[in-house]
Amino acid sequence: MTLHPQPLAPALAAAEAAGWTTLRLDLDGVGGKAELMGRCGEALRLPEWFGGNWDALADVLRDLSWLPEAAGRLVAVTSWRGYAGARPAEWETFVEVLEEAVDFWRGPQDGEPGFTVVLAEPEPEPERGPAAGAPPRAPRLKRRRG
Repeated sequence: MTLHPQPLAPALAAAEAAGWTTLRLDLDGVGGKAELMGRCGEALRLPEWFGGNWDALADVLRDLSWLPEAAGRLVAVTSWRGYAGARPAEWETFVEVLEEAVDFWRGPQDGEPGFTVVLAEPEPEPERGPAAGAPPRAPRLKRRRG
């Protein structure tokens, strides 16, 4: 599994410096719900009683007693586009579960989140263009024969 360091590393470092627990959930290679639940169990350090289904995931994300006390929790979900594209209905349900957990943990008085999720992907590779310093190439125009 990979965690692409930029631009995620500064956000994780800032959260940790502020006393937050940071968790990294890499979805690279996840092909279905069972794999997703297994990856969540490992990466999020879910308790043994986690049932491996949507309701159980929603329950553990509303509980969080199994995590150490912290000012907040930041979950960085990486390499998610492959899973989202291959399993759009499952992805939609997963996002709904995460959004519900974020809403649940939002501080009632001050609005400060106690649970935040960041979806991160590596920066796209720059397009290969002309060599540095070379003038841009003009498009070739076809001439009409009259």
